[in-house]
Amino acid sequence: MVETTIPLASKPRFEILDGLRGVAAMIVVIFHLFETYSPGPSEQIINHGYLAVDFFFVLSGFVIGYAYDDRWGAMSTWDFFKRRLIRLQPMVILGTLIGAFWFYFGAAPGFELVMQTPWWKLLLIMVLGCIMFPTPPSMDIRGWKEINSLNGAQWSLLWEYIANILYALFVRKFTTVVLAVFVFLSAFLTIDLAMDIDAFGLLEARSYARYTVIGGFGLTPDQIYIGISRLLYPFFGGLLLYRMSKWRINLRRGCMTLCSLAVAVTLAVPHVGGENYEWLNGLYCVVVILFVYPAIVAAGAGSELKGTKTIAVCKFLGTISYPLYITHYPMIYVHMNWVARHADAPVGTHIWVAVSIFLASIAVAYASVKVYDIPVREWLSEKFIRSKKRLRG
Repeated sequence: MVETTIPLASKPRFEILDGLRGVAAMIVVIFHLFETYSPGPSEQIINHGYLAVDFFFVLSGFVIGYAYDDRWGAMSTWDFFKRRLIRLQPMVILGTLIGAFWFYFGAAPGFELVMQTPWWKLLLIMVLGCIMFPTPPSMDIRGWKEINSLNGAQWSLLWEYIANILYALFVRKFTTVVLAVFVFLSAFLTIDLAMDIDAFGLLEARSYARYTVIGGFGLTPDQIYIGISRLLYPFFGGLLLYRMSKWRINLRRGCMTLCSLAVAVTLAVPHVGGENYEWLNGLYCVVVILFVYPAIVAAGAGSELKGTKTIAVCKFLGTISYPLYITHYPMIYVHMNWVARHADAPVGTHIWVAVSIFLASIAVAYASVKVYDIPVREWLSEKFIRSKKRLRG
């Protein structure tokens, strides 16, 4: 079959959305640093930091619609997959390699499997991680039964890929009405998970995470259901939001500041309801995912960014957002190990170590983009996209 791809002109970026993605990514790093000290989700500082993933999915759905919805006459399904692989996969590989480098430095108590893992098995898991092959619990080499024991954050990228596949093969063909019905039905999964209803009997006992949406990072039936529930409404709700352009919100002043504060507040709100009214926390998650995050994206997409400094900040945040998210977690494993072995260290020392890891994560993310990600994506685009166009021309 002859490809029909023609050059696709680049589109202006939603710089506010880029900036918000960076803000959320930074908060995720802080959330994970605090998580090291937390006895459980209900007592976690930056308590709802896990909702950043759901926010990312809304953003991704909106941006995918904006970037590709009107280009299918000039682009094949395989071309779409190539573009998404070139955009996402280089950093997946780097994140896995960083995780392999730091693996034996993360042998914290509770991670006893780390020092029992032979080098050949580490290399095997590294290769599987680089090709985004999710490993089952039987192949766990850390102790958390993640789909990638070297880089826990990779789980959401797997669901991102699944969303892209669903979009390219099926959902892009939906009319707006059909998409709206699909999103409406998907909302039930969000409610079922957050409110701990378990209508399908797929959730195992979640005493550690009742009335939250925490999960999706493993291959057990309950984790798969959680991943599906967290993906469908936010991602395709974001796509619907793009198609319904009249839903944009125009904040004439301070949009970036207001939206950033809104994202930060939703992620930092303490656990709601206490022990007697835990269901209120589930209701909070439902309201934020179903209504607040789409509203924030609608405002970010519908408002104009002014001021060269603000634009520069948003561009920087957008540049490091994805690399920061996908490369920081191996250093969190190391932080866990350090904290476990230096629990009696002065508070100031703990703060210094945490701040250092936070800054190092940002530096690694920025260096990754400039030294590795941009050159690699440029080379891949030249080899697999632009060269094909020249041959056909």
